Amino acid sequence: MADSQSAPELYDHLSGEKIYCANCTHCKLVRVPAGNGSQYYLRVRCNAGKWRKKLGEEKVYKYFTVARRTLDTCDMYEPMGEAKDFLKELKKNLPIKDEIYSY
Repeated sequence: MADSQSAPELYDHLSGEKIYCANCTHCKLVRVPAGNGSQYYLRVRCNAGKWRKKLGEEKVYKYFTVARRTLDTCDMYEPMGEAKDFLKELKKNLPIKDEIYSY
């Protein structure tokens, strides 16, 4: 049985504030092949398997849009820190458009 004083901490993400997926430990950056095989796009995926299309296929998002991905609730959400500060820094460093990278 959980300590009643620590229980509110477990449910902070259910307080009505939007959850920013980019601030979750399950949000992972992956390379998706493009072009001639020596190039790739950067994409993000949910390592906990929470991003699914209607037919069950995994959904990935473009890296430059990850700061906009939100959910109302998520039972797997594990924040990496203060969302406001994290997102501010992330938005400064994200590319402004989808780019092709080379190996």
